[in-house]
Amino acid sequence: MTSDKIGINHLVEILLQKGIDSVVISPGSRNAPLAISFARNPSIHLYPIVDERSAAFFAMGMARELGKPVALVSTSGSAVLNYAPALAEAYYQEIPLICLTADRPAAWIDQGESQTIRQFEVFRNFILGSFQLPEVIQNEDQLWLNNRIINDAINLALGKPHGPVHINIPLSEPLYGVRESGTIQPKLMNHVKAEPLLPKSEVQELRSSWSGFTRKLLLIGRQAPDAALEQQISNLAADPSLVVLTESTSNMHSERFFPCIDKLMVSMPPDRMEAFHPQLLITIGNQVISKMVKAWLRKIPGLQHWHIDSSGKPLDTYQHLTRVYPINPKDFLQYLTESPTSSSTYRLAWEPLLRSIQQHHQNYLQQIAYSDLKVFEAITQSLPYHSVLDMANSTPVRYIQLFPFNRTIRYYGNRGTSGIDGSVSTAAGAAFVSEQLHVLITGELSFLYDSNGLWHAHHKPNFKIIVINNGGGNIFRFIEGPAQLPELEEFFEVRHDYSVEHLAKAFRFRYVAVQPEIDLKLALEQFFVPKDRPEILEIFTPPEASGSILKAYFKYLKDNRL
Repeated sequence: MTSDKIGINHLVEILLQKGIDSVVISPGSRNAPLAISFARNPSIHLYPIVDERSAAFFAMGMARELGKPVALVSTSGSAVLNYAPALAEAYYQEIPLICLTADRPAAWIDQGESQTIRQFEVFRNFILGSFQLPEVIQNEDQLWLNNRIINDAINLALGKPHGPVHINIPLSEPLYGVRESGTIQPKLMNHVKAEPLLPKSEVQELRSSWSGFTRKLLLIGRQAPDAALEQQISNLAADPSLVVLTESTSNMHSERFFPCIDKLMVSMPPDRMEAFHPQLLITIGNQVISKMVKAWLRKIPGLQHWHIDSSGKPLDTYQHLTRVYPINPKDFLQYLTESPTSSSTYRLAWEPLLRSIQQHHQNYLQQIAYSDLKVFEAITQSLPYHSVLDMANSTPVRYIQLFPFNRTIRYYGNRGTSGIDGSVSTAAGAAFVSEQLHVLITGELSFLYDSNGLWHAHHKPNFKIIVINNGGGNIFRFIEGPAQLPELEEFFEVRHDYSVEHLAKAFRFRYVAVQPEIDLKLALEQFFVPKDRPEILEIFTPPEASGSILKAYFKYLKDNRL
């Protein structure tokens, strides 16, 4: 038996035939036909989560880890709006989601009916496309239209760039009717994927231009690990005219790359800045974390910028964009492998800088008191190999950039929109569909904001959360502006004395707290020992000292520049 809504049954079958078998659903009445059809199909993996905002981030984490779309199902009304933060994040991270929202019949919109709002195209500013299914299916033409719309929506999510789509589904009462399942054979329409290639004339011009630059900078933004691309870039980095900058979320590692961008930026000698200025900037991947590198690149006169992206997005982050290559980065780099190497000392100018900051970093950490910076040093040294690390906004993702990256670890963060919401839910979703150890590092405000991310049964012992509790939004103590204002503690930092202990216990997570530095190393060692339940480690740190120590850290690097 299944729902008696034939269009819904065809929707389920089309999703399955396109490889989408994971569905996150929140309870309601208007979406009952969807719940019935999904729940009674043995090929569907259905996960109920009450809070729609958390459910959407959970689905996004699943889709990120699985590498394929996950479907979301909500009831009508304001419940739909709770999907917005996660859909926006998924849009800018290019993570595919299929958002299915049950709706009231169109006749009842704006007529005082409960749980009825204007749902169609409600997400239009941060999704790939909005679609609406026919309210009634009474003949073959209407069924053909229903299936064509579903195919178009899913194909759009699977195309380049990936991303979320919204299918709004008006449903008339009765909602709980069922019928015999029978055999359903909906029409499938698939888009053939093809990667564009450059014409020979353009390849020749590309190689000529590339060889003409003696100072080239390749900046790798956020992207998933890609061993083949990593090796290509490492081979290319043997060119003495090329410097490759990476962040943790670049997920690219090589002895020839230059990590820890912010430390490099503050350590550049002001009297020799032009020696570090590139003539050509090449960007691969999405957003970068470092505000310093953005500010630096925007000020370089005459800089040319080539952005490489399969979808052809004209991403002009640095205000120097001159070319967009709408091709796969691996194909682009392949064109350059046959280009002659430039004679240059550009890379040589950067190498002493990297050695210097590594030494000064260690010197500073040996002399400072217990603080956020010392805690992140201990965490990065303790993270188990081959784990997956989620970094919450705003301070955790920035602190991690200051420490050496472990090439066996996959690094992620919600840096599409860079909000604090959804970090717990996203990491929980990714951990649930994985067998690897998944670690979330978060501040307590971000954790508390998304505490409903624990409010479901879909957690496994491979999920561990480290909460850095410094009593407020400590980032406002070291960014420009708020730290000097009398409103800092009440309106920016939002000082408090909350602990996450009771939340951990309420949701059946193991809980451990640590305060003095002397206990931290042992606590981390024990924390990463496999347990029978997911676990939270809450580390308390001093807010005033932590902000001052981080500010002094960057001053120390500046004062000891080459």
